[in-house]
Amino acid sequence: MEDYRTVKQESAAEVEEKRSRFLAVLKPVQTEEEAKLALEQVRRTHHAARHHVYAWVLRNGGERCSDDGEPAQTAGMPVLEVLRHAGITDVILIVTRYFGGTLLGTGGLQRAYTAAAKAAVEKAAVVTFTACVRVSVSVPYALEQKIRYFAQQAGAAEEAPVYAEKAGLCFVLPQTKASGLAQGLQEMLRGGRADVSEPFYTLF
Repeated sequence: MEDYRTVKQESAAEVEEKRSRFLAVLKPVQTEEEAKLALEQVRRTHHAARHHVYAWVLRNGGERCSDDGEPAQTAGMPVLEVLRHAGITDVILIVTRYFGGTLLGTGGLQRAYTAAAKAAVEKAAVVTFTACVRVSVSVPYALEQKIRYFAQQAGAAEEAPVYAEKAGLCFVLPQTKASGLAQGLQEMLRGGRADVSEPFYTLF
């Protein structure tokens, strides 16, 4: 599992070119169904607009873009290129155009759609999801603080402990560092077991 970058929440921007308005909105989505729903919501909100150009990039659904009636390669692909350059995924970027009465030409359209898309991305709060695991151990109370300190020095974040006959400690850290922590804990516990969970994505 590799780390990935996405956006924390929706962002929006507007660009005007020769009285044509380009309204860009960038939304976090995880599936094609969510992307299509987001597109439909924008279409309903701006039902009077001529074009709703879009591009999406999904970890589990690939890429897609549409010129939505604009000349081929002047709208959807430029928007998709902005997403690719930003290195973000699980997002849809929709640029709605209100025609201002003046034709922009292919070059003008490409520049305007690119500018609107970039503006929305620049306003976005980009976050990185890291592939992490939980490392859990049951330790004698006499070793609790020593184990906790060792895990913290390894860069792990501690979750709430569970106290019973022994102290049940649980630490979260990137998957790439898990084997070293687990081995170190087992050595400190003189053969005690450190359980490592399946990897999962989280903000770390």
